[in-house]
Amino acid sequence: MLLSLALAAVLAGDPVPGLLVERRLAEAVPLGVGDTVRVRALASGRQPRPFVVAGVFERAADPNRIARNDFEVRFHLSDLEGLLPTHDRVDRFAVVLAPGARGDSAARWIETTALGTRAYSSTGLAERTSATFAVVSRFHDAIGIVTILASAIFLLCVMVIRVDERRRDMGVLRLIGVSRGTVFRAIVLEAIGIAVVGSAAGAVLGMIVARIVNAYYAHLYDTTLRFALVTPRIVILAALLGLALGALAGAFAAWRVVQVAPQKLGER
Repeated sequence: MLLSLALAAVLAGDPVPGLLVERRLAEAVPLGVGDTVRVRALASGRQPRPFVVAGVFERAADPNRIARNDFEVRFHLSDLEGLLPTHDRVDRFAVVLAPGARGDSAARWIETTALGTRAYSSTGLAERTSATFAVVSRFHDAIGIVTILASAIFLLCVMVIRVDERRRDMGVLRLIGVSRGTVFRAIVLEAIGIAVVGSAAGAVLGMIVARIVNAYYAHLYDTTLRFALVTPRIVILAALLGLALGALAGAFAAWRVVQVAPQKLGER
């Protein structure tokens, strides 16, 4: 729905209805509470009607509206209908159900009130209108899987190289009576320690990058929407993955060493 706004003088003696103006629009014009504007629907051909700015609101952060990022104003329903060329028609509306009400029953009743009416739950509507975000989410999942695999290979290579560089020391330990199990556990614990330090450093770096990304795009779109999140769940998952990958990499590197006779560990 396209509306045009223009500043107007207050009409003395005429009751002027109120409207709410989005903060970004109020700053761009600028407008303040008590100012009078003239509004008309571009498709109606009618003369503009005066409205008084009754308040300024902050638009809720919604990723579905970031691409358009239009300015918004809010009217009383009767005032909005008076601006439009047609009456008793609506494209869509939202219904908030009372606690305990059944959404499926309400949806079936709404669909029987008028021909062609379709009712969707908020979850269903989000799925229908978020195809782009679903594709982006799958792309992020793919990047995450590739990153995890690359990290596992890198950690494995680091552990194999570190163990190979200390084959002589491992041979000495074995010859003086240190058991295979002790050597195996020492290498695994070292790998887990490296993985934990790497996970912690990655979490800190992720938080810093997320703050930079959010600050940049919040300024670009003038929104409170957060574009990058590092949640406790993500940090815990990263730590658990680090522990698991470290243990596996250490176990593989240690197994290669303990299978070799102590007398041959000093050989290249």
